[in-house]
Amino acid sequence: MKTWLKILAIVLLFYVHIGGLLMDVPRLNILNETIRALYFHVPMWFGMVTLFLISVVYSVLYLVNPSVALDRKAVEFANVGLVFGILGMLTGMLWANYAWGSFWHGDPKQNGAAIALLVYLAYFILRGSVENEEQKARLSAVYNIFAFAAMIPLIFIIPRLTSSLHPGSGGNPGFNMYDLDNRMRMVFYPAVIGWILIGIWVTTLRVRMRGIEDKIHDLEDEKTH
Repeated sequence: MKTWLKILAIVLLFYVHIGGLLMDVPRLNILNETIRALYFHVPMWFGMVTLFLISVVYSVLYLVNPSVALDRKAVEFANVGLVFGILGMLTGMLWANYAWGSFWHGDPKQNGAAIALLVYLAYFILRGSVENEEQKARLSAVYNIFAFAAMIPLIFIIPRLTSSLHPGSGGNPGFNMYDLDNRMRMVFYPAVIGWILIGIWVTTLRVRMRGIEDKIHDLEDEKTH
């Protein structure tokens, strides 16, 4: 990852944390100050979807032209994407507690997100249950495609077709339809970009670490033989 992108990510998130906590926000019914969670909760989901998308691209590339490097990238992007998903779930539960009165309301979008995360957890269970490295990489690549295809309707389609408390779902208007305060957009969009860049940065570090670990493991195998 380019150095200027790393600097941009740090600057954006520094700005988001300061602006998200201190800048004025619209006084909307029920939400009030809790609307500030929008700067952290929603960008986490944007980051998750972006990382899962990159992961599935590497899985497709692996199926076309198998290589250890492609499999490693697919796994690590899915790994960090899952962390972003869990953080998105936790920040959403915190927001729901103040806005809806409980951490878990059984909302279709909450349930769909939880199922999607479980589907991705199964991806890692699958990898851990297969010993042959080539077979593990191929099976997990196929499953990764399935997991991403399942996540889209669970998070973006089904909640829109059912009764959901989430803005933009179940007939509810999205924030952009009733919130015309551009000050929120000045923080929200940088938050989305910043969290996505941080996710990619963390993943690239994990990929490099995995590469080093694999080389060390190979050297140890050579010494023992």
